[in-house]
Amino acid sequence: MAQPTHDDAPDFGVRGYRVLITGGAGGIGLAFARAFAALGAELIVTDLKLVPPDGLPEGARYAVLDVRDGAAILDLARRTDRLDVLIHCAGRITDQSAERIAEFQAQLDIHLTGALRLAEAFRPQLARAKGSILFIASMYSYFGHPRGPGYGAAKTAIVSLTKSLALGYADDGIRVNAIAPGWIDTELSRAGQADPAFNAKVMARLPIKRWAGPEELAGTAVFLASPAARLINGVTIPVDGGYAAS
Repeated sequence: MAQPTHDDAPDFGVRGYRVLITGGAGGIGLAFARAFAALGAELIVTDLKLVPPDGLPEGARYAVLDVRDGAAILDLARRTDRLDVLIHCAGRITDQSAERIAEFQAQLDIHLTGALRLAEAFRPQLARAKGSILFIASMYSYFGHPRGPGYGAAKTAIVSLTKSLALGYADDGIRVNAIAPGWIDTELSRAGQADPAFNAKVMARLPIKRWAGPEELAGTAVFLASPAARLINGVTIPVDGGYAAS
């Protein structure tokens, strides 16, 4: 049987793609929105904020969405006729004053169960588009988080969920991957940066010796969404400045 032929140059284009990004009001989600918009993608951005955030790309559609609310997710899916890429960036800052079990459950609900709610709700649209899903894992997917066991457990489970959905959605032509960010300068990481002992421990192991900007993750997100990544499925890619290698 003859092998399929493809152009020699890989296709990194996402122009015309419709991309849904949760947690897009700031940090990694907003950085992704700006990157995809700059490359000609059409955006649906969601977050908990009642008004669109400053810096949202012109033309982006904004929707208030709590990823813990399954009915709200299904309603948004019903109002979305087409989708090429689903990116789940919504997150939560660990509240150390919260009751421990309640906080654990909240972390799982947002990061992990929210990921599955979104994937299941938008599966039909993604199947029609032969599209892709991108989850956000973490360095805490690979080692313990003593101050945030719920966050660590959820992010570890994202690695497994990514593999499971990649297999489960394969017949639909949907690819599922994840990015594991390193130490990124966002609202969620400000407490760690402000802790001298913690910051020193990170810098001692981190080859690039700095906290990265969220926009530095965007290239990997665009690549994974593009036709150039058509053979990449079920993997979690560390984008960490070499932290995991040291």
